[in-house]
Amino acid sequence: MMPRSFARLSVTLLVVASACQSKTDAPPATAAAEPVPAEAVAAIDTGTLMRHIRVLSNDSLMGRQPGSAGEDKTVAYLESQFKSIGLKPGNTDGTYIQKVPMVGITVKGAPTLTFAKGGRKKDLKWRDDYVAWTKHVAPSASLDKSELVFVGYGTEAPEFKWDDFKGLDVAGKTLVMLVNDPPLADTTQFGGKRMTYYGRWTYKYDQGMKHKAAGVLLVHETERAGYPFAVVQGKTAEQFDLVTPDKNMSRSAVEGWITLDQAKALFAMSGQNFDSLKARAATSAFKPVPLGVTATVKLDNTLRTVDSRNVVAKVEGSDPALKDEYVIYTAHWDHFGIGAKVNGDSIYNGAADNASGVAGLLAMAKAFVAMKTPPKRSILFLSVTAEEQGLLGSQYYAVTPIYPLAKTLAVINMDVLNQWGLTNDVTVIGLGSSELDDYASAAAAEQKRTLRPDAEPEKGFYYRSDHFNFAKVGVPAFDPEAGVDFIGKPAGYGMKMRDEYTANDYHKPSDEIKPGWDLSGAVQDLDLFLTMGYRIANAAQFPEWRVGNEFRAVREKQLKP
Repeated sequence: MMPRSFARLSVTLLVVASACQSKTDAPPATAAAEPVPAEAVAAIDTGTLMRHIRVLSNDSLMGRQPGSAGEDKTVAYLESQFKSIGLKPGNTDGTYIQKVPMVGITVKGAPTLTFAKGGRKKDLKWRDDYVAWTKHVAPSASLDKSELVFVGYGTEAPEFKWDDFKGLDVAGKTLVMLVNDPPLADTTQFGGKRMTYYGRWTYKYDQGMKHKAAGVLLVHETERAGYPFAVVQGKTAEQFDLVTPDKNMSRSAVEGWITLDQAKALFAMSGQNFDSLKARAATSAFKPVPLGVTATVKLDNTLRTVDSRNVVAKVEGSDPALKDEYVIYTAHWDHFGIGAKVNGDSIYNGAADNASGVAGLLAMAKAFVAMKTPPKRSILFLSVTAEEQGLLGSQYYAVTPIYPLAKTLAVINMDVLNQWGLTNDVTVIGLGSSELDDYASAAAAEQKRTLRPDAEPEKGFYYRSDHFNFAKVGVPAFDPEAGVDFIGKPAGYGMKMRDEYTANDYHKPSDEIKPGWDLSGAVQDLDLFLTMGYRIANAAQFPEWRVGNEFRAVREKQLKP
């Protein structure tokens, strides 16, 4: 689970234009009354989940870092479990593996970032004051007295008549940007309280590439980013990216973050007031502001190429005419490996994030195998690599799919399962995006539960996990989270536990199995996901994006005969 993810989506999207889809006038919820076979429901239990989580979060897996011995052990475990459960290899080459070619880039030492104006200089300390990296597959990358320009939120959204660049040529300069969307009272612009993709930090780095900027520095604000600076500091370790033909040289040379305090000091050095410029940036009249300050830094890199792996298995559908169509369940297997010590512990076990989701994937596979008669369409179980490095494993599958996207009905993502007990609700990130909500609503109602929208839409969670790569290429994608209305718990308990996890355990070595974990809520949610997938796989028609959704047009083009 990345901040809910440090995602980068600059690889060209592959759109498959062929389609194989039967349609009727019936709504997708027609299948809602179809019960899931009892033997499948019985296959999901707390004991099985905990057993998998204990293995996957054990110190022996060394934090499940891609490209490490921890990856080898993790992949071996997943392959062995898929085989023992009775699933067929998911790749068309007869294996359970999809290789994902990546490059690992590590910045050497602790380089200093220097801001200068006239005779004045200010040195920023690596990790404490700023974090930076390069995606260039090169021994070094640098900024050499690069002019700093404040471009507000760095957003160009013609549908909202919004342009933060106003035609200014910023090639070769370093852009300073605010994270998230402009905070507007007019909720018809952008997403209102909900973050749009324009607010994601990944979009902003892509803007740097688009405008041929030398560098991009984002100002970190915990509330606006959705996570503390400690999460950003995790990017001082080895960073991965997919291998691209130009070795990523078209990207800005340096990408990074600076703390809010350092941003305020920078603006003061330039003779500007941070709060005043921030307020101005929240209006469509904003124009870029050259700061009259230069940035200098050199990043020396250690490079290595890695063939990481997605692990994929399947249950074939029972209908010969439909078994070449797929419902996909996803969960990322990776975490942060061995890193900086926190309270004496250097192994980032990732028990919740995302050993729990992978345990759910294995339990889901066991449930479908237990069915005496599988659903009409096939079910694909995809455990992806390098989510924490930018959703790279799911990105690779989305642009080089094993099975055509036009024959993929839906994706159901599992990124951190509920560890705190039964709930009266289930949270759906991006609620209202697609007809998958209809399936979820029907399944929840049978459990006497309700769907709840994301409690923090301003943090842009829909764009921060693996399902998003599928949404970008048109496939309806469902991203659930634990509910917040816990049975037998006081009001506010759910948000309290969520906040405590974010503050104390998220992306830290302390993300381990806790004595008070109660996985009954995870089983409750998995039963719902099972019901959804089973009914989608048996439905008369493909689920669709809602009218007005940003991904609907891509899907319509994809499914066009």
